[in-house]
Amino acid sequence: MSQQASPQPVRHPIYGQDDASYQAAGGLQGLTRLVDDFYHVMSTLPAAARIRAMHPQDLTVSRDKLALFLSGWLNGPRLFSAKYGKGISMPRAHTHLPIVEEDKVAWMRCMELALQQQDYEDEFKAYLLAQLNVPASRIVTLCEHQSVSG
Repeated sequence: MSQQASPQPVRHPIYGQDDASYQAAGGLQGLTRLVDDFYHVMSTLPAAARIRAMHPQDLTVSRDKLALFLSGWLNGPRLFSAKYGKGISMPRAHTHLPIVEEDKVAWMRCMELALQQQDYEDEFKAYLLAQLNVPASRIVTLCEHQSVSG
């Protein structure tokens, strides 16, 4: 009597481990699509008008910086520092701006809407949104502290 091997369960990547998140986002090409959609949403969503006004009219550099930052942040290639010559602390990079909680909510909404347009796994979309909330909250804390002490 021969025994048949039972099928192995499908293993989903553990986001945040190795480059699983970077791969789930589709690498740099997938991140570039996400960032393009993100800035399109930001430019068209009335609730995001205030945060859009904090950006330059031409978003070329902003798009590039965010895509390259996300690459390294998701444990992919450290492209931001390779191109711009240094690492970046997202919270500290924003302390010159008057960012408040409502701006964070608008930014997160733009990202949520951009994520909905991607063909990522739903679990990854939820994971990424939750992870992005951490630096977004830190940005608000630092900016509000800067405006009080500043």
